[in-house]
Amino acid sequence: MSETTTDTDDDVSSGESQSLTLVQAVRDGLATEMSRDDRVLVMGEDVGRNGGVFRATEGLLDEFGEDRVIDTPLAESGIVGTAIGMAAYGLRPVPEIQFMGFIYPAFDQIVSHAARLRTRSRGEFTCPLVVRAPYGGGIRAPEHHSESKEAFFAHEPGLKVVIPSTPHDAKGLLAASIRDPDPVVFLEPKLIYRAFREDVPADDYTVPLGEAAVRREGTDISVFTWGAMTRPTMEAADDLAGEIDVEVVDLRTLSPLDEDAIVESFKKTGRAAVVHEAPKTGGLAGEITATIQEEALLYQEAPIERITGFDVPYPLYALEDYYLPEPERIEDGIRDAVDF
Repeated sequence: MSETTTDTDDDVSSGESQSLTLVQAVRDGLATEMSRDDRVLVMGEDVGRNGGVFRATEGLLDEFGEDRVIDTPLAESGIVGTAIGMAAYGLRPVPEIQFMGFIYPAFDQIVSHAARLRTRSRGEFTCPLVVRAPYGGGIRAPEHHSESKEAFFAHEPGLKVVIPSTPHDAKGLLAASIRDPDPVVFLEPKLIYRAFREDVPADDYTVPLGEAAVRREGTDISVFTWGAMTRPTMEAADDLAGEIDVEVVDLRTLSPLDEDAIVESFKKTGRAAVVHEAPKTGGLAGEITATIQEEALLYQEAPIERITGFDVPYPLYALEDYYLPEPERIEDGIRDAVDF
């Protein structure tokens, strides 16, 4: 799979690197930030002794102690509510929700309190917390373990929404999120937690929030995606090489959205598709399409394709492969836009 990135402004140390999976990069990012700043702590169900359901916090309890690695009751609203109080009074908590499908009891705390604390207090308080949650499908999980509802949070002013697609970005984006003065919903695509490895700097570094990365340059069509869908999109683009020259843009941050990168890419190609695994209706593909319509309509050569999950509850494993956009379906959508 070829990969081209243009994120040259990332603050990366020039030290040693280590080959990590995405979930290992998350763990390394947490440990690095906890070592750098003693205000940072992690909390959630089974994050301590068990190291988290996906082992993203493995070993942190032994390294930092139970004052900074806190096993909580099974109560998502209480976990996030407690973290909001900690953040308001100077700490930088990183609460983990075991699966995105379990985040709904904490939704009120996130949107009614965390997202509004700065404006409600007229700037007297900020809320520097990062709500981490594995999200998305593809791992043959039961009900409420495979949701992809990032649009819920991208709709809410006051929240940032961040989704890495590589180990390097996972560590750098997590560090930037922890250092941010406002609340961040950090969604980790569990389908690719252990799918591949990548060299990740051992030192601390950040990847800027709000900046997309061009993973593959092309001239015929721009395909916008994020998270686990970046890999099948890249595979589809490689399969189409010689027939269609596909540009793949990994948005990385959904709020704030890198509108400049979207418009710049679209002006170059005149055609676009958006790939995400969330249902089509109300998904971020609609917002991206509207942005293009508003900012680059005169460059448009064809209708914008939305290649997404379906408007049904996430299916159990027998239909999971059909539900998720896979390279063949992505290729078909790209051809539809180019052949219009």
